Amino acid sequence: MTDLYAEALATFTALFAEAKASSGEIEPNAMTLATATADGRPSARTVLLKAFDEHGFVFYTHLHSHKGRELEENPRAALLFLWRSLRAAGIQVRIEGVVEIVDEAEADAYFASRPRPSQVGAWASAQSETLESREDFDDRIAQVEAEFEGREILRPEGWSGFRVVPQAFEFWYGAEFRLHERWRYECDAAGEWSKRMLYP
Repeated sequence: MTDLYAEALATFTALFAEAKASSGEIEPNAMTLATATADGRPSARTVLLKAFDEHGFVFYTHLHSHKGRELEENPRAALLFLWRSLRAAGIQVRIEGVVEIVDEAEADAYFASRPRPSQVGAWASAQSETLESREDFDDRIAQVEAEFEGREILRPEGWSGFRVVPQAFEFWYGAEFRLHERWRYECDAAGEWSKRMLYP
């Protein structure tokens, strides 16, 4: 890691720990994930951060879901963490980068750590596809529970994790009267990181 990348990651780590310790943040690992199709049509949704380190920020999903298909077409993404209860007027962290699929061993290990009902749901859900009725989904859940009764539930094919490898971080510290403080870290095409302050 370069010094500036290490600094950005350390800043995120400290802020994330602060958010986890705050009674005002119910789900500090919730983040908005923005993706786009190959022709630039954007979409966004909330997902949960499940791991991060110097290699990137990881979340899990069905690879053939709406977001999975977009990331296959256009493997770039933006993440947004909003922690409203922190400091004087909240903190936002934006992360932008390229996306890669985690390796199978990492995905298997995470899937094995999930609660069994969540494992069942991963098998039962054809994520983002049309569902005719809730009863149909309940039937699929019952079928999966019966199929795996008394044995381990393995990770289904097509369910895995994506890692966002950062190319930019922005830290936004809220202040009264919109006099916020913003710091941006960016990686150029040569792999060199820079840091600058932005007007609010």
